[in-house]
Parts: sequence; C-alpha cells; structure tokens
Amino acid sequence: MAAVVAWAGLVAVLAGCSGATGAGGVEVELPGKALAPHEAIRVTPADGAKGVPADGPLTVTVPEGRLERVVVTKVEDAQEEPVRGAIAADGLSWSPDPSAGRLALAAKYTVDAVALDGHNRRQARHTSFTTYVPEERFIGYFKPENRSTVGTGMIVSFNFSRSIENRAEVERAITVTSEPPVEVTGHWFGDDRLDFRPREYWKPGTQVTVEMALRDVEGAPGSYGIQNKTVRFTVGRSQISTVDAAAHTMVVRRGGEVLSTVPISAGAPKTTTYNGKMVVMEMFDVTRMNGQTVGFGGEYDIPDVPHAMRLTTSGTFLHGNYWASPDTFGSLNTSHGCVGLRDDKGGGSDTPAGWFFDRTLIGDVVEVVNSKDKTVAPDNGLGGWNLSWADWVAGSALT
Repeated sequence: MAAVVAWAGLVAVLAGCSGATGAGGVEVELPGKALAPHEAIRVTPADGAKGVPADGPLTVTVPEGRLERVVVTKVEDAQEEPVRGAIAADGLSWSPDPSAGRLALAAKYTVDAVALDGHNRRQARHTSFTTYVPEERFIGYFKPENRSTVGTGMIVSFNFSRSIENRAEVERAITVTSEPPVEVTGHWFGDDRLDFRPREYWKPGTQVTVEMALRDVEGAPGSYGIQNKTVRFTVGRSQISTVDAAAHTMVVRRGGEVLSTVPISAGAPKTTTYNGKMVVMEMFDVTRMNGQTVGFGGEYDIPDVPHAMRLTTSGTFLHGNYWASPDTFGSLNTSHGCVGLRDDKGGGSDTPAGWFFDRTLIGDVVEVVNSKDKTVAPDNGLGGWNLSWADWVAGSALT
C-alpha cells in the first residue's frame, strides 16, 4: 500500500510540473503492462504435460529481462533429485547440463523459476510435467551378490528378463572396475545374457565394483531398463581344484600350493563328466537330485544329497555321496556326470566332502581333465574361462 501511495504521489508531482494548459512541461512514460506469468516465463514442456519423451526438450526462457533463478527437480519413488543446468550469459534462457543425460522415464519433474521483466518487475512461476511411462521394462538378474567374498574365478553374469536387441547400449550401461585395476570385457551369450571377466583369474584381495546404469536404456524397441544400482564384492584367496577323471583324484591347490589330494568318483563311461574349467555357482548343505530334471529318466531321485556345489547350469555338481561303497572313491567312476566325494548321510564334517565344502567359496575354480567327454560349453554355468581372451573379446558388442 505504501508503494502504491508513493507511486501515486510521484505521478501527481510530475503532472503538476506540466502546467495547467498542458503546454511545454515533461512527458512521463509509465511502465508497460506486466506480462502474465506464463508469458513472462516460458517453460517447455508445458505445465501438466504427460508422456514427455526422455529427450525432452527441457527449456526455460524469458522474452525480455533476465532469469534470476531456475530450479528443476526430478521426483521419483518419493526421492527428489535436482537437475543440473545453467542460465545463459544473456539471462534469457536456462537449459540442462548436457552431461546430465536424458530425462528419466516414469518420473515427475517440477520447475520453479524467478525472473525480472524488462521493467525490473519480478515474476515467479511453478510448473510440473511427467515423463513417458513405458509399458514394458526389463531387469538384469546378476551374480555375484553384493558385498560377497568370492573365489578368483568369479565371472560377473547378467541374465535379462527379456531379449536384448540394442546390445551395445545395454553393455555400455554396465561397467565393471577393480582395484587393483585390470581390463574387464563383456561377452554376450545369445540375446539375454551378458558376462564380464578379466583376461586371467582375479588376484586375491581385488575389490570389484559393478555399476548398472540401466534405467531408461532402451534394450529393445519399447522396452526400457529399470535398474540404477552399484554392487561391490571382494575376491578372496585363490583355490583351484583339478579333477583327474582317469586317476579318480582331485588335487586342491590354495595359492598355488597343494592343500590336499582327495579321492573322487566321476561320470561313468556312458554318462561322463565334462572336461574343462567350471566355477562353483551355488552351494547347498543338502539338496534333492532328480534325474528327470536333467534329461535322465527315473534312474535316480535322491532327496538329501549332502554338500552339493553346482558347477554347471545343466546339472553338474561336485557333491557328497553316502550311498556308494567307500572303496568306490579313488578307483571307479560311477556317477551320471557329477563328481562325487565320500560323505555320510546327513553330511559329515570330517568326511572328504565336508572338508572340501567348508573350504570352498562361490567363484572357486574346478577343472576337470582326462574325461572322455567334450569341454563344457562356455555358457553352461560360468564356463567362460574355456574361451581364449581373443574369442571372449570378440563376443562384446562394443568391439
């Protein structure tokens, strides 16, 4: 009110100076009519817009005067995150920082802007819009678990919930780094699996970080990722066990030194064990093994197999065996492709199987030699170590 009175007084004084006849005197140019907020501060996308694409555009402009402040905020899953951006040197526009990337999908954005018009009058505007919500999303199921300690043969493996067509975009969105640093490269097995490994086994003590920036990455037309996640794991001691199917033994080496030689029973002549390097994927104190689930008939169904360590997706295990005669181990191959160690029913702690189970980590390497079978396929479990480095790198979508 005081400002209005002062302005009215100023107008009266100026009018009095012009004289009663209107001749001579001073002409007064009053400030122009203020623009409406939506005209004074123009925001793209429009207020209330829905289905805004990830590439925007997102801009704030004024036709005159200058912007004083612009705050753009992403509101997603009850979390608020500012969008980096800057006002141009002439003060007439604001735009997001190019390094900030595209807009997030399925998110709400708010824009709060303050500007001075050409007559130094302050205006403020608040708008909001929502981005496109894809009908189809995908995720990557990954190994190993966050904060786990694994063996030196661990391969980082992603299985996607749908087929990936834009492999390069998805692979580029996942980075695997380590300390100490080593080169790590991805390899695609089909259109829904991507594994990462270094040239050689990890060194003990290595800290590995897996960063997933899959959110809003278009894996296939109309299908977008939903994960922004960081996973870290530690590489433990080196343990590599060599199963000699012909000699019926397994030599366990820890840090290159022989820890023990254990008698085993591998696959029988008609159901041999795969040759090659395999990695322990899962460990069970006890599990059921049914031949029908792995392509055999009703030849066996054992409900309580102790100390079971999975080596392949197709069903190869290294496990305790309590049903075979003790003199089988070290002398005969009798299994349906698994590697058996002598054990007690229920799992004995002082048996060969119990001893080995207690000293094993997910990610430990078990290599089978001298079996009358083929080498395990590199995508059967974490068998990627059976590929040369050149062949591994050739499977990357980024090479």
